[in-house]
Amino acid sequence: MIQTRLLVAVGAVAAVMLGVPAGAQEGRRLVESRESPYNNIYVHQNGTYFSMMFGHNRMLYTESVYNSLDDRELPVAYTRLMTVSLAYPKKINSILEIGFGGGRTAWYLHRFLPSVRITSVELDPTVVELARKYFGIKNEPNFEVVNKDGRLFLAQSKTRYDVILIDAYRGPFVPFHLLTKEFYQTVKDHLAEGGVVAQNVEPSTMLFDAAAKTISAVFPQVEFYAADGNVVTVAYPGAARTPEELERVAAERQASLRLRYELKPMLEGRKPLVAGTIDPAAKVLTDDFAPVESLKAIERHNRKWLNK
Repeated sequence: MIQTRLLVAVGAVAAVMLGVPAGAQEGRRLVESRESPYNNIYVHQNGTYFSMMFGHNRMLYTESVYNSLDDRELPVAYTRLMTVSLAYPKKINSILEIGFGGGRTAWYLHRFLPSVRITSVELDPTVVELARKYFGIKNEPNFEVVNKDGRLFLAQSKTRYDVILIDAYRGPFVPFHLLTKEFYQTVKDHLAEGGVVAQNVEPSTMLFDAAAKTISAVFPQVEFYAADGNVVTVAYPGAARTPEELERVAAERQASLRLRYELKPMLEGRKPLVAGTIDPAAKVLTDDFAPVESLKAIERHNRKWLNK
């Protein structure tokens, strides 16, 4: 969920803002900080806005921004674009999110699709605790948050989903076992017929081309949506959706769901993966080259590298 980077040096803070309203960050105050086995977590408040940040190597990375007076607002640009995935599936009966953070994307979907079963999987229980405390997350029917590693959750689940959202950044990086060909094959195996997966990808990372190539090794259709410094990748099996088909479905779902952020304008930024889009020398990422040898090592790998 990487969006904002704060460079901290000699007591000064320099901010690079990516798609977050200035009012959500300027003049903020720290309301709580927590250290978990997985993250250093900071919650800031400025007026009605709350921000959840993760600390890593003397930098802070914004994970979620919440307007406490408007739980249907998505202040961070890429989270709005993650919802373009709603224009793709044949039906929407179930949604899975891997990487909960402050829960804003999942809660937005829940507010507009209350009859759809939404499951969000978050590794860090402290993140979920703070999301409930400061980010408006409540216990409601058809909305479930599970504390578990996303890949382990899928490995143990027999459920298929119409939409799978992946937003598992922990500061500047995604755990490697959530980027491999084997992981994406597991994701594909858990898609319902006509289902789609959408993933937030930070394009400045050296792994971007490899990640795109790895996704395309599993899914024949890969499409990109640029979002103020991030890229939302949409992937799915089967034939490519035509622009006319997507626009028709987007219009139908907008009419029935009355979404805050309309799908049709988002579709204008659609860019299918074509030859030359990514570095041809990029390698497909596999478990063989991951920093873990098997799923049994995931728990160890997930823990933050405080002492390295």
